[in-house]
Amino acid sequence: MELVTAAEMRELDRAAIKGRNIPSLRLMENAGLAVAREMERRFGPLRGKTVTIVAGKGQNGGDGFVVARLLRKRRCQARVALLYAPASLTSDAATNLKKFRKAGGPCHAVDKASALGPVLAPLLRTSDLLVDAVFGTGLNAPVTGLPASAIAQMNASGRPIVAIDLPSGLDGDRGCVLGTAVTAALTVTLARPKRGLYLGVGPDHAGTVRVADIGIPADLIAAAKIPLTLLEAADVRPLIPHRSRTAHKGTFGHAGIIAGSAGKTGAAAMAAMAALRTGAGLVTVATPRSLADVLEAKLLEAMVVAVPETEARTLSKQALEPLLAFAADKTALALGPGIGRHAETQALVHNLLVGAKRPMVLDADGLNAVAGHADLLARASGPLILTPHPGEMARLLGTTSAAIQRDRLGAAARLARERNVCVVLKGAGTIIAAADGRLAVNSTGNPGMATAGTGDVLTGIIVGLLAQGLPPWEAACAGVYLQGLAGDLAAMEQGEAGVIAGDVIRAIPRAIQHVVTGNAPAT
Repeated sequence: MELVTAAEMRELDRAAIKGRNIPSLRLMENAGLAVAREMERRFGPLRGKTVTIVAGKGQNGGDGFVVARLLRKRRCQARVALLYAPASLTSDAATNLKKFRKAGGPCHAVDKASALGPVLAPLLRTSDLLVDAVFGTGLNAPVTGLPASAIAQMNASGRPIVAIDLPSGLDGDRGCVLGTAVTAALTVTLARPKRGLYLGVGPDHAGTVRVADIGIPADLIAAAKIPLTLLEAADVRPLIPHRSRTAHKGTFGHAGIIAGSAGKTGAAAMAAMAALRTGAGLVTVATPRSLADVLEAKLLEAMVVAVPETEARTLSKQALEPLLAFAADKTALALGPGIGRHAETQALVHNLLVGAKRPMVLDADGLNAVAGHADLLARASGPLILTPHPGEMARLLGTTSAAIQRDRLGAAARLARERNVCVVLKGAGTIIAAADGRLAVNSTGNPGMATAGTGDVLTGIIVGLLAQGLPPWEAACAGVYLQGLAGDLAAMEQGEAGVIAGDVIRAIPRAIQHVVTGNAPAT
């Protein structure tokens, strides 16, 4: 599904209203109906419940007035707290406020700071639920004054908040907070999800996100050619390799993983197991000679090859020829998990990039080895997928983690374009960027995955898919989605706090099955 900017959404609205003669009031009515339905889906029947809709004067407020009117039809005690003078409302918002009042709905004026305590506070305190209909996507400046105070009171009320389209105060394009922002339990976003719900701190403010169809024709959305995709199960399902009845282990490729150093054999083992759980027919790990026995003890289903090492028990420069020979009969390679930052090891990475003529996932210390030598990426002899976290990305681009986080999309797109690679920028809302301009944001995953080893798992999943014949973009998108879904399944079983990388590995087959059968949990 497309992820839109505020400008793209405005253009879709305009095309529907002007180009297809769909009345804007109908779109607003559809929006309100969708929000009311999603509220009942999440919180159960609202009959007899008290709901306060905190509204602004624009289109978002108009959506809120429709919600309020429809909730009253459901015998819900819905009332509006309006943060602006009623006379300041125009167009569809004014029309729907009149409809709400005509239906007997109470509208409380909170258009002065003096009304925050005596009017708004009691409304919030006596509510079961709140609806945020203050700003939506039109906001382009920090929230101050009375709206900022109202948002602070909503957040402090302890009541669940349902945001219409976008939590008020959240930048719809970048996911940053403009002064202050609503922290919602549920966001019902209209027509298409907004970028800011999945970027920056957007996920912390959006809560559960539901996308509501408001009647904008699908062909209009397709014609808009929105460049950014939100990865969903339907996108990944066709990418899962088919397993024919007559297949054998050679059918599903041979993944080679160059990994490990003293104290970090776990990274190599986890990447290998993840590749196997993803369906690779054969997996072999190349590791420093003195660590081979350790890995053999950890890995029953994967093979291990011992190669020359440094005194620090990392991969040495003498390992180059054995590793090039190792790469020659592999379908795909992963390079970097747990290899350390020894100078010889880093030089080895440089030579392997140029000499190993296979699709490759470059991760962890493999990425750190090319920091300051990014020109090597363009000289790679095979397709490259880079999987940096923000710190590694900052080192690759010569900037700071904070700068990367401020513009994750831009950073990923820049590196992919400039170095002709596929980039997976890890984090909440992992971003995948291709050299040809394709961009995607992942919809799966949870904070329980913020634990050691999950990056190695992702590397293993992606190289497992590459080994089975998926092209880099497809392997990256499917790998990111499946890893996040496996993490979600693990967290559903035991809660987020105790999830470890091994739990994610064990859940990979179930994640694949969920996608293949069309039963992926809602995200």
